[in-house]
Amino acid sequence: MTAPELKSWLKSGSSTSSGWTKDDGSGESVGHESGRKIVEILEKNPGREREGYDDDDLAHMRKVVAYCKRHLAQEEKAKQDTESKSYKSLKNWGHDAQKTS
Repeated sequence: MTAPELKSWLKSGSSTSSGWTKDDGSGESVGHESGRKIVEILEKNPGREREGYDDDDLAHMRKVVAYCKRHLAQEEKAKQDTESKSYKSLKNWGHDAQKTS
């Protein structure tokens, strides 16, 4: 997803109501927080030059890739049902399963 697509998604009720809730009492999900970090990373380095990422950016994106890979392998439903919790959770992590084959 692009930064504007993800930013728009994160403002939706579907985004805020899906995923594991953080333990800090904020009510925000882990994936929603991750999505906000992804938007920051994409906006600070729009050209996606390797040197434009710091170690924290790369560590977070590795976490994102691992999450998406694991959940896509486990949940075929995320690829087919846009109302499923899996689909919505993956979108919080910046992955729209409907955009990939």
